[in-house]
Amino acid sequence: MLKLVKCCLVVAVVGCLSVVRPAAAAERAAGPLVDVDWLSKNLTNPNVVILDASLGQLYAAKHIPGALGVDFLTYGFPERPLSEMERRYQSWGLSPGKKVVMYDQGGTFMATRLFFALYYHGYPAQDLFLLDGGLAKWQERGLPVTAEATPAPGSGSFKIQSVREDVRVRLPEFLAASGDPVNDALVEALEPDWHFGEVAFFGRPGHVPNGVMLPSPDFFNPDKTFKSADEIRRMVTYVGIRPEQRIHTYCGGGVAASVPFFALKFLLDYPKVTLFQESQMGWVSDERELPLWTYDAPFLIRESSWVQSWGGQRLRMYGVSNVSIVDVRPASAFDQGHVPYALNVPGDVFRRHVATPDELAKVLGPAGVNPSHEAVVVSGAGLTKDSALAFVMLERLGQHKVSVLMASSDAWAQHGLSVTKNATVVGPRTAQQPLSIPPVTYAATVRTDPVITDPKRTQGAFPKVFVASGDAVPPKAQDGKVVHVPYTSLLNADGTPKPAKDIWNILAKAGISRYAELICYSEDPGEAAANYFVLKLMGFPDVKMMVM
Repeated sequence: MLKLVKCCLVVAVVGCLSVVRPAAAAERAAGPLVDVDWLSKNLTNPNVVILDASLGQLYAAKHIPGALGVDFLTYGFPERPLSEMERRYQSWGLSPGKKVVMYDQGGTFMATRLFFALYYHGYPAQDLFLLDGGLAKWQERGLPVTAEATPAPGSGSFKIQSVREDVRVRLPEFLAASGDPVNDALVEALEPDWHFGEVAFFGRPGHVPNGVMLPSPDFFNPDKTFKSADEIRRMVTYVGIRPEQRIHTYCGGGVAASVPFFALKFLLDYPKVTLFQESQMGWVSDERELPLWTYDAPFLIRESSWVQSWGGQRLRMYGVSNVSIVDVRPASAFDQGHVPYALNVPGDVFRRHVATPDELAKVLGPAGVNPSHEAVVVSGAGLTKDSALAFVMLERLGQHKVSVLMASSDAWAQHGLSVTKNATVVGPRTAQQPLSIPPVTYAATVRTDPVITDPKRTQGAFPKVFVASGDAVPPKAQDGKVVHVPYTSLLNADGTPKPAKDIWNILAKAGISRYAELICYSEDPGEAAANYFVLKLMGFPDVKMMVM
């Protein structure tokens, strides 16, 4: 909680730079970033006022000579009336035409949050700048620092005529955006311990549904400067963010979110970027108790009650059940008892057709598996090698949607899921068989991924990492980094995936980077498929399964 409060209550400093004379080439600055060379050349310019957005104690310890220190706790949190913000900006010497340069310790979010505040309150974008690399870069170059406080400047004349509401999103719109990931992107600036639930907001772990994790540190180089526009574009494209989307950045309390806001709007020039100032604190404090996710794709897991409702008799009677229940157990186990309306396609069928997906489609259609439905894979033991491989192969064939039922056979009845020994009738519906499942022509759209045979023929946005998924690493060498993560280490004893926070820690300890082309492999394709499923559940964008 203390970490969250510090993250949310601390922002920044403002600075003023007087009008840069067009005739003075040394004073010109291009774009929203200025480097330390530019600032050092303008340090003694009487028209330049520098704003240090660090915490007060950091400013007091050392800062750039002439920088004015402003503690976010004294001006920005909680949100102040516009009249108070205007007086505070004027106290910093802000006037129309002056140029404001802001910095913090470097590689953090204080200065970007101050940048957002000034921009939101109507200060011209062309007059707002960040010192790239902040104080860290300044000191790296051996430039002077001081502990002597800068005297207050004369009062400025800037007035808040209007605010830019187009860059701020409120809860109702943000809530709607969470349900529309095609047209909206929710960019979360928090780190994995928050995102996956290691740290809980007021006792509630996780993140906003469909939130895409892009931690604010990911936008910086090791020297605290911003990554190039090309690098940032590659990074955000990799996680599925497109410039035509409405992009809403958020964090815990609206401070760290200013880093992706600044990068996407001012470095990439994406047209529709907003910041959710209330962020996750506003989300969890809503009286409706809005949901949070810990996994990034929890919809890949289905529970018994869901299958009972959407795949059960009542909705099938009304013709609105668009669910194919695919039981991958051997026929002998299936005949001893199965979920009503389940279709028995044993795991061996999927295994035999790993290299021939078109032939697999010819089996699935007559068996009653409809490619336009959601296919729920049932193993009776959660995520197994057979259910995972069926998941991957159905996904490869272009099945509309695929998920896995995590309840064990023993737990079905305990969870209210009825069991039957009656054979599921696959055939035309008649008066005598009104609930039979009609066979279909399975029109497969075979994807080039997720199953590959030659990794040299694929090229992701980031380097390849091979994930050995069985008990041992296969002896055949791979052309790239190899990490060993047995799929069983990611599962509980009942076949359910471990909590997201635990999975993340296991993957991070193994050396798996989120920015990688991940290729799961094993001598048993089911083992590779199991790791593929878990990595997709965790939201890794580029995951493939290699058949050896």
